[in-house]
Formats: sequence, structure tokens, C-alpha cells
Amino acid sequence: METKWLEDFISLAETRSFSRSAELRHVTQPAFSRRIQSLEAWLGADLIDRTSYPTRLTPAGEVFYEQALEMLGQINNARALLRGKRPTAQTTVDFAVPHTLSLTFMPKWMTELEEGFGTLRTRLIALNVHDAVMTMVEGGCDLLLCYHHPRQPVQLDASRYEMLTLGNEALRAYSRCDRSGTPQFLLPGSAKSPLPFLSYTSNAYLGRMVELILSDAKRPLHLEKRYETDMAEGLKMMALEGHGVVFLPESAVTREVRQKQLARADGGQSGWEVNMEIRLYRERPTSQRPGKPIVSRLWDYLVQRSQAQTKVRARKRKDAA
Repeated sequence: METKWLEDFISLAETRSFSRSAELRHVTQPAFSRRIQSLEAWLGADLIDRTSYPTRLTPAGEVFYEQALEMLGQINNARALLRGKRPTAQTTVDFAVPHTLSLTFMPKWMTELEEGFGTLRTRLIALNVHDAVMTMVEGGCDLLLCYHHPRQPVQLDASRYEMLTLGNEALRAYSRCDRSGTPQFLLPGSAKSPLPFLSYTSNAYLGRMVELILSDAKRPLHLEKRYETDMAEGLKMMALEGHGVVFLPESAVTREVRQKQLARADGGQSGWEVNMEIRLYRERPTSQRPGKPIVSRLWDYLVQRSQAQTKVRARKRKDAA
């Protein structure tokens, strides 16, 4: 049995919808259904009453739901206990970070952080957005760094988790360019000559951001998918070879744009981009789960710095007025 089967079943028991749970678990509905069937086969019992709508648990499913919650809790507690016994566990800050931010935002931010806060011992867990969020929920990290957009929000209970906004990131279209900065491909393309499109997979967070751009575009984009992966860095390398247009976070292409290897494929026009927040989360300390002292000190520092930056911005706006 796999732990993800338990997580799938708990999600289904709570949403009572295969399609909604598949969306939340970031898998296709057929793949999600197969995983539920695998769990039922392992248990030797039907957990879901498939003759009813909306989805309903069988009596065996109702019993197993409580057991599944308990098993997951025991697994997570055991992991937290063993990690806590590592010699450096209490002095190391564990970050869960999506792959793109781990390569673009994280290194520069850590430099700024150590200049103000001091030297940190850190451990970075690079994952996709969904798995990074689940790592936070399951107690596998101290801090979660991720993107956020109101139409694709990170589903974390505000009563349990604290949040700080660290910055903003624009997601735009880029293409290989010549030495003069002229892009090889320029939006919007045409129905007769669609532009070769380097795409994220449907379960990638940035892929869902691109879908928002395409659905909201006042002028339709004519794109023909040529390549697909869930890794922004992989798409960037394909774009550098001239294989097509790609939507990338601005911080991921700073060097390539400066060196005139890539250029904006939108001609500098707005309307084909989306802005995301870069957020940091932690679980609120409680008497039962106080967290690491180093994490508390770091969080307090970040809160104070954020408040100071807010005051500076407010003063500048007042002076400008």
C-alpha cells in the first residue's frame, strides 16, 4: 500500500467527488480512480458506493476513513520524531520550495537574508507546488515558499498557518532572439501560421497560470503545442534552442534577457501575462507544537522587515502625493 492512496481516499471521502479530488491531488481523473481501485484491491473491500451520486462511502469506507486518518497521523508523527532526533535537526531550517523558485528566487533571497539575519543552516526540499504544500501540511518542513494567485490559491487554513508575502513575479511569453533583441517568434501568431508552443504539463502550477493567460486574452493566441514538460528550466532550454514560445517567470530569464539570448515574445504589450505573489508559510506555533527556536527567530525577523518595508513604501507614496 502507498501513502498517497490513503491521501487520495481521505480527499475523496471529504469532497465526495472524483473529479474535484483528482483536481486537488493534481492527477487525471482516470489515474485517481485507478489509485482508489488499487487501495480497494489491497484492502479486499469496496470503499466507494459507485451506484450513488454524489459519491458516497460504503459502510466499509466509513470505517476505513477513521483508520486512514489515524494511520497517516502515525506515519507523520513517526517521521517528525525521527527527524527531530537528527543531531542538527533543531538548528536547521527545512524549506519546501517548488523547483522554479529553488533555482531563481531562493539563492538571491538567501544572500539577502544572511546579510540581515545572519548565517543560517538550511535544507531545501525541491518539489512541485502541490507536493511542497503537502510537505508543509504533513509536517515535513518548517517553511513553505511558493507562488500564489487568487484564482489558483494555495489551500492552507489561515487559522493554522501564517503567511508573509515576499515579492511578486510576472509570468510572460519569451522566445529566442537575435543580437539586436528581435524575437524569433512574436505573439499572437495566426490561424494559418500558429506559433510553436513549449507547454507545461496540465498538472503543473505554472501550466495552470498559462491557462489563465490564454483564457483571459482579449486577443486570441494561435499556438501549436510542440513540446511539454512540468519543468520551467527544461522549457527555457528548449526556447534557447529556438524550438518555440514559452511562458516563464521573469526571474527565470533575467540573465538570458540581459545577454540577448531571449526576448519577450509579447512585444512589450500587456494582456498576455499574469502576476503571482511569492509567499512564505509556516505552521502557527502552539504549546503542543512550538516549532524550532531558530524558525521563530527567523520568522520574527521577516515580520519586522516586512513591516519596515511597508512603512517605507507608505512614506514614499505620501511624499509623491
